[in-house]
Amino acid sequence: MAGIYIHIPFCRKACNYCDFHFSTSLRYRDDYVEALLREIDIRLQHWSQQSFNTLYFGGGTPSQLLPKHLSSIFKQLQHHIDLPQMEEITFEVNPDDITPEYLDFLSNLGINRLSIGIQSFRDEDLQQMNRAHNAREAEAALHTAFAAGFQRLSADLIYGIPGLSDQAWLDNLNRAADAGINHLSCYALTVEQGTPLAKQIRERRYEAPSEEQAAKQFAVLQNWASEKGFEHYEISNLARHGARAVHNSSYWKGSAYLGLGASAHGFSDMERYSNVANNQRYIRALQEGHPEQMTEKLSPENRYNELILTGLRTSDGLSLESFGELGEPYSEMWLSSWERSPHREIIARKSNSFVLKAEHWFQADGIAADFFII
Repeated sequence: MAGIYIHIPFCRKACNYCDFHFSTSLRYRDDYVEALLREIDIRLQHWSQQSFNTLYFGGGTPSQLLPKHLSSIFKQLQHHIDLPQMEEITFEVNPDDITPEYLDFLSNLGINRLSIGIQSFRDEDLQQMNRAHNAREAEAALHTAFAAGFQRLSADLIYGIPGLSDQAWLDNLNRAADAGINHLSCYALTVEQGTPLAKQIRERRYEAPSEEQAAKQFAVLQNWASEKGFEHYEISNLARHGARAVHNSSYWKGSAYLGLGASAHGFSDMERYSNVANNQRYIRALQEGHPEQMTEKLSPENRYNELILTGLRTSDGLSLESFGELGEPYSEMWLSSWERSPHREIIARKSNSFVLKAEHWFQADGIAADFFII
């Protein structure tokens, strides 16, 4: 089963840390949706033999779309796939866009999971990040979502923020749990080139995040999850029983996925494509009848490296079966590398899976890189 990701590149404000493709101008919103409808037809005709079980609206801020836009998108999708049979349909939404009326509309479309961009319950953090909502709106958004009947709710939170004490980070986690959240995505604040945050740090107007602080607060997160009954199933993701993100889990397992919209990526059969990360070029290309994209044919070595990177980030671990698409020599290569590796003592073998011990998760990417074929 494959997933569908739809990128909506519009935001009310520009968060200072974000390097995703987005625009704060809504000038081309209608044209963008029209182009997206064309891409849906083109892509799904080519993927007509594929079954899909998840749909994910990300961004940007999908909740910057109006009901008329979403109605047309769902109608177009329904021409090709059976949306009511989808296991999971996730919609990212910001607290400042949440109203009972908008959520009722989303629910009636068949959306059964919300991912809410909280980031922090502290006004000082939200102001520094240039978020469009405040702490009061963050808490109100969760209550409104539950009142609208959404039971599957995920919240994004950020740690490692300069000035965020360990206790304040713990308070953020507790406020999310106390509100009834059953899934959390928690990320360390990182400085990406070209972002306002990078410029602020370069000009010494803002303190650079500390890796030591981030590592310590990641450990706080791990201890908290154990105490509160959250399964820490991927480095950045935690869930109560039965609340794992099905769509995102497919990425870590190496499943196929279809990407729609400007900057979206898709993957199938050892080939990855990426749509142009420019709204006007994206619109113009679809008006001319085809997406503008770059395509990359993955080598077996590239794929081998990716499977190790994603597998060691999860509590399920890296499965020998995941190398099946590459052939037996690659599973044997992994076994040989693991047996000879200085990391063998911290990567436990459980039947045919290899699980990085939780106390080493914060260094997972670096550990995985030591096994790469260069």
